[in-house]
Amino acid sequence: MDLFIETFFNWQIVHDAWPILWQGLQATLLLSALVVPLGMIGGIIIAVLSTVHSPWVKWPLRVWVDTFRALPPLVLLIFIFAGLPFIGIDVGPWGAVAIGFFLNTGAYYGEILRAGIESVPQGQLEAARSTGLTRGQTMRYVVLPQAVRNVLPDLISNTLEVVKLTSIASVVALPELLFQARQAQSVTYNATPIMVAAVVYFILLWPVVRVLSQLENRQLAGRR
Repeated sequence: MDLFIETFFNWQIVHDAWPILWQGLQATLLLSALVVPLGMIGGIIIAVLSTVHSPWVKWPLRVWVDTFRALPPLVLLIFIFAGLPFIGIDVGPWGAVAIGFFLNTGAYYGEILRAGIESVPQGQLEAARSTGLTRGQTMRYVVLPQAVRNVLPDLISNTLEVVKLTSIASVVALPELLFQARQAQSVTYNATPIMVAAVVYFILLWPVVRVLSQLENRQLAGRR
């Protein structure tokens, strides 16, 4: 038992490593504040384009979404960071993460929002257009608000996954929480910094998980 505590819950190491872990936590929060809105913007663009009934838009969009949903995010991130410099495009760690998450999470957000848009009755679109609203105004003021509400649990669930996925930014040497925890582990030869990182992630994300569960339960109750 003493060995377990010494290996995973060494309070002296927690005290010594906390400054570098705090820097990593700040980077993780900043990273989340960057990639979640980027993914949402990409998703809205994809969802709106999915309403265009033209094969010249429909099929390229389908290929785009399927491609970036099928590619593992880690592979995509490494390709952008380490592959593009071979053709003279070097975007750096932050740029690679921003582009990679925009492409990957945008595809997922787009599919969720597309399902939300399709859940809005066609009659509401026709009623909105009959009042003189343009197609863009109808989408902005009538369709998207209802679409977001209809798929809100799925949006929150995907956002939760995106925040957890920010840990892969460590592979491009971006100093987020996991990267800093691994740095501290390499110096202390102890697993405590990794355990601290896991606890911090839990504290950050557990409230979101509870909110998600309540929304899902409320949605199920509304269907009965």
